Amino acid sequence: MQAQKIIKAKEWLSSKTNLCPELAIVLGSGLESRLPWQLVHSFDYAQIPNFPTSTAPGHTGRLLFYQSEQKTIMVFAGRFHLYEGYSPAEVVFGLRVAKFLGIKQVILTNAAGALNPLFEPGQIMLITDQINFTGENPLVGPNMPELGPRFPDMSQVYSLRLQKIACEQAMELKIPLTKGTYIQIKGPSLETPAETRAYRMLGADAIGMSTGLEAIACKHMGLEILGLSCLTNKNLPDCMQPTTEEEILNKARQTSADLTKLLVKIIPKM
Repeated sequence: MQAQKIIKAKEWLSSKTNLCPELAIVLGSGLESRLPWQLVHSFDYAQIPNFPTSTAPGHTGRLLFYQSEQKTIMVFAGRFHLYEGYSPAEVVFGLRVAKFLGIKQVILTNAAGALNPLFEPGQIMLITDQINFTGENPLVGPNMPELGPRFPDMSQVYSLRLQKIACEQAMELKIPLTKGTYIQIKGPSLETPAETRAYRMLGADAIGMSTGLEAIACKHMGLEILGLSCLTNKNLPDCMQPTTEEEILNKARQTSADLTKLLVKIIPKM
């Protein structure tokens, strides 16, 4: 059933465009698309058969197709979250459609809270590893062999090659780039001081409510993955400061300018 839904969405998109995307980018909360390439197509998620709709703040809910000199790029301007009530399969549905359209690489971006006390809001963190703390997994249920194996290896989720490119380009742009482990929680409640201590003890440097399940599905499909977190706030459990949705989105929007500059430099090197 899931495969049929994916194929129907893929066929609808193929009927609207003859572009063959090689790369997909998922934009996180408040990370608006300012890519300087030619926008060829724009579709509301509601137009696409079987696509979930994005209800999260800071997510426009549109699928964009860009043409650069080097690549055709799909951009998900908005994603789907467990806390919206979606199943793990629905959370990763769009990326599975992208795989059927032919993508080989994916850049997962998000707005995240800093857990590492050395990190600061406004920085970008290169995701080197992840912890899935949601209690969910998009691979549960019958395996779709057309997507990947039953038991995918997770020893290296995020591409070392793409990490190297990201570091080189950030250095050239003089954009500070931290590195660390990202943990995904289910949400939508933000973490308590005690939870913050626990996640830090597990080895997490940044925390959010997306990306982890997407990375699992992308690794299952054999995609080369780059992950970038825009740090919007800082969690210090001994002096926890209240934060609001608007504050997080505002900081994400501010950081999106540096993120866009970095993406523009990274993508031609991929």
